This record gives sequence, C-alpha cells and structure tokens, in this order.
Amino acid sequence: MSVERTFKKLVSGVILDLDGTLLNTDGIVSEILKVFLVKYGKQWDGREAPHIVGKTPTEAAAAVVEDYGLPLSRDEFLSQFYPMLSDQWRNIKALPGANRLINHLSGHGVPMALASNSSKSNIEAKIFHHAGWKESFSAIVGGDEVKAGKPSPEIFLEAAKRLNMDPSSFLVIEDSIPGVTAGKDAGMAVVAVPSLAKQSHLYTSADEVINSLLDLQLEKWGLPAFQDRIEGTLPLEPWYIGGPVIKGFGRGSKVLGIPTANLSPQGYSAILSEHPAGVYFGWAGLSGRGVYKMVMSIGWNPFFNNTEKTVEPWLLHDFNEDFYGEELHLVVVGYIRPEANFSSLEALIAKIHEDRKIAERALELPQYLKYKDDPYLKSSLHQQN
Repeated sequence: MSVERTFKKLVSGVILDLDGTLLNTDGIVSEILKVFLVKYGKQWDGREAPHIVGKTPTEAAAAVVEDYGLPLSRDEFLSQFYPMLSDQWRNIKALPGANRLINHLSGHGVPMALASNSSKSNIEAKIFHHAGWKESFSAIVGGDEVKAGKPSPEIFLEAAKRLNMDPSSFLVIEDSIPGVTAGKDAGMAVVAVPSLAKQSHLYTSADEVINSLLDLQLEKWGLPAFQDRIEGTLPLEPWYIGGPVIKGFGRGSKVLGIPTANLSPQGYSAILSEHPAGVYFGWAGLSGRGVYKMVMSIGWNPFFNNTEKTVEPWLLHDFNEDFYGEELHLVVVGYIRPEANFSSLEALIAKIHEDRKIAERALELPQYLKYKDDPYLKSSLHQQN
C-alpha cells in the first residue's frame, strides 16, 4: 500500500539551530538592549530585530551600532554588551516544544546536531542550564569553528561531516532566513519556525513553514511521530496568567457571537512572547463566581489583522451579565492548534466552535481535570505577582 506524504524527501537525522529555535534568546537580548541603549540616550524599539535575527554576533552588533547611531565601534559594542548578555544565559527559557522535540528524537535514537552562529563556548554556556541537552547532540558546531557563518552552508555541512552522514539525509529546523538559506544550500530539507511575528511569507525557500515547534509533524519526513496528543490536544506544562477583565475590540459578542473575557497584555508581555500564537485551553477562575472551562486565542487574529498580540479567553459558561473589571485567573494546560486565517467570517466562527468542543471534551480527561483545583484559580492576583 502506498502512503502519500506532503513531502517526498525523507531524512534520518536532524540539525537544530539554537537561538530563536530552541531558546527564547531574543527575549533576553531585547531586555539587555533596553538597558544598554539607555546609557547612550537611546530607546530600544525593536526596529532592527529583522536585521539581527540569525546573524553572527559581529553582524548583529554592526546593525545595532548603525541603526541607533551609537558613538562606538562594533568591537567596542561587543566588548560592553556581551558580558551583560552572558550573565543572563542561565535565564534563557526553552521555547515551547523544544524539550519535547529533543527528548523525543533522543529517545528514538535519531542522530542530532546543534549548529549555531554563536560561538561554541556561548552555545555550551546557554545549553548548560537545560538538563540533558548537551548529551542529546552527537555534534555541536559554533560559528567560530567555520570560516563563514549562516547564510553560508558551511556550518551545516560541518555538522553532517561530524556525524559521518550525507548532508541530504538531514532535516534542518531554523527560525531565521539566513539559517534557512544555509540549510537549503547545504542540500538539506528545511522546516522554518519564524521567530519574528507576521514574517512567514518571507520564508519562501523553506520546504515547510510552521507556527511553532508544537506544530512539527516529524512523520512527514520519515522520522518517528510524536505520540503525545490526546483527543486532538497537546498537554502542556501549565502556565498562568491573570488580571482584570478589560473591554476588547467589541467584536466577540457583536460580530462573532462569542463573548471573550479579554485581558490586558500589559505586564504579561514576557509571557506572551514565550508562547506562540494559537488556540489553547484550560481553567478560568473568576473572582467570587467560580471556576470554568475556557478556550483561549493568543495572537494577532489574522482574519482581523490585529496590530498587537492579544489574549482572548472564552469562558465556556452562560453569564447573564458582563464582568468587566473583575479579576480573572487562567491556568493554561493544553494546546489545540496554531493561529490561522480564514476565507470567511462563517468559517472562522465554525472553527471557534469546533475548538470549544475539543476543549470541553479534553477538560473532562483526568490529565486536565486535575488542574481545576489549582490554588491559583482562587488566589488573589497580588499573591501571584
């Protein structure tokens, strides 16, 4: 029996990028840049983020110095900035799906390499704080070990050489355009996981573009499939968010017929930057009222083309009145699907109701139901923060 596959090229090994693919390095870099630039009377606004993602440290430094007109050389910038940054390596969090991917591939004996434009010492310093990562990779190649970093294919070819495998037998997973270019020029299959919002359309040379590592389907490439989804959902390590309910765009009830209890992103920008746009679910504690099932959208809602990343929970209960200003606590326990655009309002509404059914069924499962009693759902917000 023949099996149809989306992609014809099957692989036997995986090469992973580090910064922006496995680690939320961009978040730490942004925080350090905010502090650094203040010394020169400048304010970090992220405008040159596309110029530094995927670049070598020297290229990124040159971009920041030029874009902000800093009165120092590239090397002077690096000598001041990198000590500040290296002090924060221990605080860089793994991106959602990173641990799952590494543990899965390692557990199935899939050859893995790590290839980054960062120096070898920086790579090892970053992954030191993530248990089991270093041992999972058969090869680690830094940008200082090759003549040219990405977009040159040299770093990926060197990784293949160290694993004694043909370059064409690898799948590269990358977040940047230079990384995608390097992987393709090395003769490898490439899955792109863009680290910059609303940039997916620029990754035209990638074999596949996905929203996050949570959406990776390894079986498309002949690799062992994940087996951890439950009834259309992916269990997550619980995460928490809360605050007063605010007025949203006014389209939940009026346009969609779906009343959402919006939360302000203020104060939660770090959490939102860590979690990819998509549809999640869990439990909602509403002050003085009770605990309810909820399904939640995080992202830019491409059908309406939001300009900022929003949190829009839908409490799966019929309320007789609104509850603006009341305190809402959410425990997010699972993931359903990536954010998507729709051809019509009717298609969007139908999908939202499908998401509701999936969440309602899943939250009856013991793995998710146990979080209904999480103390955070009934705690006061100041205790959590």
